[in-house]
Amino acid sequence: MRHLILAINPGSISTKIGLYRDEDPVFTRTIEHDHAEILKFPSIPSQKEMRMALVLETLKQEGYGPEQLSGVVGRGGLLPPMETGGYLVNQAMLDMIINEAPGVSPHASNLGALLADGVAKLAGLPAYIYDAVSAGRLPEIATVTGFPEITRRSFSHVLNCRAQGIQYAKGIGKRFEDVNLIIAHLGGGVSLGVYEKGQLVDSVADDYHSFSPERSGGVPLLDFTDFCFDRGLTKKDVIRRIRGNAGLKAHLGTADCREAEKRMENGDDKARLVLTAMCYNIAKSICSLLPALAGKCDAVILTGGIAKSAFVTAEITKRVNSIAPVAVLPGEYELEALAAGCLRIITGLEEAHEIAALGRE
Repeated sequence: MRHLILAINPGSISTKIGLYRDEDPVFTRTIEHDHAEILKFPSIPSQKEMRMALVLETLKQEGYGPEQLSGVVGRGGLLPPMETGGYLVNQAMLDMIINEAPGVSPHASNLGALLADGVAKLAGLPAYIYDAVSAGRLPEIATVTGFPEITRRSFSHVLNCRAQGIQYAKGIGKRFEDVNLIIAHLGGGVSLGVYEKGQLVDSVADDYHSFSPERSGGVPLLDFTDFCFDRGLTKKDVIRRIRGNAGLKAHLGTADCREAEKRMENGDDKARLVLTAMCYNIAKSICSLLPALAGKCDAVILTGGIAKSAFVTAEITKRVNSIAPVAVLPGEYELEALAAGCLRIITGLEEAHEIAALGRE
């Protein structure tokens, strides 16, 4: 028997869905949302009904209904620290997201659980999330910062990176659990994860180090303090500047790497400097994670949409290939990874975790 699985990946102004028969795609669609319409909603969870109606309408247009599904899975968002892999969407998880409880950061990806639950209820099925953004329980040594009040948590593009790590290991005839990998996701935000024998043991979030097309990354704290206070910025102002109005966009007026490369090729020295500096900083981030593996790294993987750029991957590779071979696996395979994870759960190859209460399982 083949299973029909719906995967849902919500973003800030789009909802991507994919229908899979086992791991074979039936169709994928990107449902675009008008930015002005999104702004009318008082919170991210309040967008659920609007987005769910569009998901169901798209399914209907393709000739399918919830009653035909064998599984429903959504992207896991910015939830409290959790294990990698799948989680059952239960009432405790829904309450956390809807109430934006402590440990839950407002983000469109949190809608993955809400939308999966809504469709799954119509289908009479349990809903799941898989490889949440916050997945990965770091060893205590990796959580300590210079502020006792602030501890590091794992935030990275776990879904795509872990799927690419599994595929890479398979391609070289090994199990994911047998290799040590540093995986960099290169997109609008850049994040990295360290996978030691299949376990996520450290990460670099998109606000920790390298700047990216839209994000500031880490900056000198004293200068940043002056920057915020001198301009009288509010918390929302600061977050908006850090995430969405920094990086390439702030320097060049565009967050499109392809546009930046075109300018560079046409002799724009500023575009060349900023784009090369971004690659240099990503390379520094990669090398900074080597201690997590005690220097024993089997490969560095570059993935995500920007990994399609030959210039970007070459600039990074030449600075990090002394620590390990570099594999370029461009693109994002988040819908495929969601469907594959759900299939493993519903066929009994993998057991889903379950949150009992905030921060407890």
